[in-house]
Order: sequence, then structure tokens, then C-alpha cells
Amino acid sequence: MTSEAPPFWWEKPDWRAAALVPLSFVYGLVAGRRMKSARREKVAAPVLCVGNFTVGGSGKTPVAIALAREARRMGLAPGFLSRGHGGSFSGVHVVDPDHDGARQVGDEPLLLARQAPTAVSRDRAAAARRLIEAHGCDFLIMDDGFQSARLHMDCALLVVDARHGLGNGRVIPAGPLRARLGDQLLFADAVLKMGEGTAADAVVRRAARAGKPIYQALAQPIDGKRFAGRRFLAFAGIGHPEKFFDTVAAAGGSVVLPRPFPDHHFYAEDELAELAATARAAGLSLLTTAKDAARLRHEAPAGFLEALEVLEIEAAFDPPQAPQRLIEQALDAWRQRRVKG
Repeated sequence: MTSEAPPFWWEKPDWRAAALVPLSFVYGLVAGRRMKSARREKVAAPVLCVGNFTVGGSGKTPVAIALAREARRMGLAPGFLSRGHGGSFSGVHVVDPDHDGARQVGDEPLLLARQAPTAVSRDRAAAARRLIEAHGCDFLIMDDGFQSARLHMDCALLVVDARHGLGNGRVIPAGPLRARLGDQLLFADAVLKMGEGTAADAVVRRAARAGKPIYQALAQPIDGKRFAGRRFLAFAGIGHPEKFFDTVAAAGGSVVLPRPFPDHHFYAEDELAELAATARAAGLSLLTTAKDAARLRHEAPAGFLEALEVLEIEAAFDPPQAPQRLIEQALDAWRQRRVKG
């Protein structure tokens, strides 16, 4: 399944979505049956999944990082599980953030590995066992993987972007939904509305009627004051680049030249040269996201990296106790399944 979301997925349904409805019906039916019938392997540690309803960026990574930090504060030893989108490793690989590149392990695992041991594998159960047995992890946070249904989840938190919501509300390939909303809500334990906007309100209300706890969070810049009053050529290869540009503006910076790229984009040498030359000619500073910087760290020329600034974000929760509550929910479910055997 591709992570590239065509623009019409995020617009009011039109003829393109209508033409694909028969395929979406089949896709949704298969995805729902797979979620309902799958045998999920249980491992010897709690698993908290941070997933989303749709293809495309919803802000999962800062949420996962915030949960790991809270788990550590609570005396736990967290670890991350990731498929490693775009990576080339087979089997189970524990990420070395100082030596691995994004082409090998993916960009998000490089960010996660700065916070806690991170195992990349299509077989998340095998990755979980590696973290438990070889790295002493006693609390696992699965970044994505909600729909794959291969690993038992003690708590599944689904993140929905407040600005884009579920897009046109259609299932792949007519829209961005990974499975029918009702099927996904059956296995969700909580929903997090990420960011500002009203596009997610309908799914939040439906989740609330189904008895799911609802939380909110904002992505806020770390040390945002250093961007105030400055002018940038800002570029981003993430799910929704405009969110990055708006974050720069909210921090007081001016995005004079925005440059959006596809999600998980690997930059060619000529693209980097053009970005640097354009910024110099316009008297602008180069700025990008932490995910983009992770992809560039082992590939961009040293001079480009020296001139590049990175805006890092963190998730601020409402209520602030939300991460602790979610972790406790996962721990309670894990204890109950241990008692039941």
C-alpha cells in the first residue's frame, strides 16, 4: 500500500472517488475481515499501538515519542516497534541512529531510536521479542501497524488530524481510509485529535458515542523562539507539508518560499543544490522538519547540512495526564491478559 495520498482523497468526493467505489468496497471488506479474523500473537510485555485511520501524516511520531518519555518517567523501559517505511532491512534490525540511514531503516525509526531502542521489521512480534529479550524493554510502543493485526495490542490509540480528518471518507483506493471506519473503531481503545481544526469532529463524536476515550494534542515547536522574526525557504517531504509551514508561522517565522515534496521523499543532489542556491539568492535561511533532516543526515553534502536549520516539534496533550492514562490503560489490559493466561 502506498503512503502517497492523491490530492482528491482530501477533497469533497467527486467522479474520481465515485469511479473507484467498487474497488473500495472490496478493499474495505477484505481489510475488515482481516482485522476481525486475524490471530494476534501475544508477547511478554504490554503493547501500546499508535495508529491512524488513514494513509498520510496524522502526527503519530511526536505522540509516540511523548508516550515513551512518559513511560520512562513512570519507571518503565520503553521500546519502539516499526515497519520502517522505505527501509531495506529484512528480518529484525535494531536501529543505530548514528550509523543507519533512512534508506535502510526509514526516517521515522531514526527519530524514534533517539528516544528508546527501536526494532524495524515486518514481523512486529519477532521485533517485540528482540526488544524484550536483548534490550530489556518492558513496555512496547508500536508506531503504526494497527490494521496489520499481527500483534496483540493491549491498547490501540488512533490519531486523527484535526485539519484533514478522514479526507473524503472513502476507503482506499477511492479515499485515504485504510479500512471502513466502523471496522477500525471496533479495535480502537482511544482516539486522539491532533492539531487545530474541525475536520476530525465527526469521527471524534462517533468514537465518543462508541464509548472510546477522547484526547487532544497540539504539535508545538521545541525552542520556537529562535525562529521568530526570521525569513525562510522551508521545505518538507511529509504527509501534509502545509502543517509544517503553518507551525513555522505560528512560531513567528516567515515562510517566504515554501517547498513541499512527497511524503518520505529522498532528495536528489540537484534538488538540494537548487534549494540552497534559491535560499542564498533570496537571502533566506534553509529550514526543514526533523523527519527530512533524518533522511538527509547521511546523504546531503556537508555544506548543505551546515546551512540547514531544523524545526523539531513535540506533542502537548490536553489533558496533560493523557499519556499517563494511556500507558496505565495498556498496563491494566496486559495484567488482565496475564491473569487469564
